[in-house]
Amino acid sequence: MKRAFLVEDEGVVALLIESMLSELGYQVIGPIPRLAKALDVARDEQFDIAVLDVNLNGSASFPIADLLIEKGVPFVFATGYGAPGIPSYLGNRAVLQKPFKMQQLAAAIGEATSQRGTA
Repeated sequence: MKRAFLVEDEGVVALLIESMLSELGYQVIGPIPRLAKALDVARDEQFDIAVLDVNLNGSASFPIADLLIEKGVPFVFATGYGAPGIPSYLGNRAVLQKPFKMQQLAAAIGEATSQRGTA
């Protein structure tokens, strides 16, 4: 089974995204709400895709994105801020504007997996 890593600090949002990922056929790792713990999981676990909330209790998730780029793991940003909240060096990554629907998540995952290995 495909595995998805979910990094999200809002409980209700995390449950919704987790449900969507499950419906899309993923076993979900997480949700992980804190940057330090998410970095540990990102280093130690194997997964096919990650969905990263940009703002984790005041900390940006960009260090996780950097680690995933090093590992060659595709990811999607999920944010209430939209693409302007993403640093320019990560601007080519898939970005979901919250709230989003399952079809939008599926499309973003497709976009992210087609970018696998690009920095």
